[in-house]
Amino acid sequence: MEEEKVMRMPLIGDIAPEFKAKTTQGEINFPGDYKGKWVVLFSHPADFTPVCTTEFITFASMHEEFKSLNTELIGLSVDGLYSHIAWLRTIKEKIVFKGLKDVEVNFPLIEDISMNVARKFGMIQSNESTTQAVRAVFVIDPRAIIRAIIYYPLTTGRNMQEIKRLIIALQRADRDKIATPANWQPGDDVIIPPPGSCGAAKDRVESKEEGKYCLDWFICFKKDKQ
Repeated sequence: MEEEKVMRMPLIGDIAPEFKAKTTQGEINFPGDYKGKWVVLFSHPADFTPVCTTEFITFASMHEEFKSLNTELIGLSVDGLYSHIAWLRTIKEKIVFKGLKDVEVNFPLIEDISMNVARKFGMIQSNESTTQAVRAVFVIDPRAIIRAIIYYPLTTGRNMQEIKRLIIALQRADRDKIATPANWQPGDDVIIPPPGSCGAAKDRVESKEEGKYCLDWFICFKKDKQ
């Protein structure tokens, strides 16, 4: 019997796997169609399931917020295209969640019956399910490099505000060459990268630069540039 091909799960810093797929918004070619954009590629276990329904309503309600961050959303499950369409239509016509109603999902939802895309991204995890994708989130930058990966079990819905915060933090780190501390929110102070030498450490601690302060030589902050 032919052995099943084992694919290595992509890691942070890897180039995201390429794929072409049918979606609820037509065929997409990744990453070519998303050149210059950030992407949140996320999987869900199945259509017509309650946790997934709440997630899609929430993502769709925040779609414009993500677009304002130069970020596109792409969903995926191993269901077929007609199932996707019927489910999204049901969401718009019948489901009300936390005051959100008549919600239309305008970002693409990938048909992946073959599990080809899901396997490329390590979304099928046999200890959880061999027939459903786990709740994976891949944040991919404009160079198609994977910058963050989050996995949730089937039972636990994602926090979309945290995903948005993560994208802002990554974009801010790229732009300003900084890091963000625990529980950081946009507008909070940010961390200056550690010094590379004893002399640099002394200089930064003694610096009188406006808006910068140090707790010790290795941990210094400055005001966030909005």
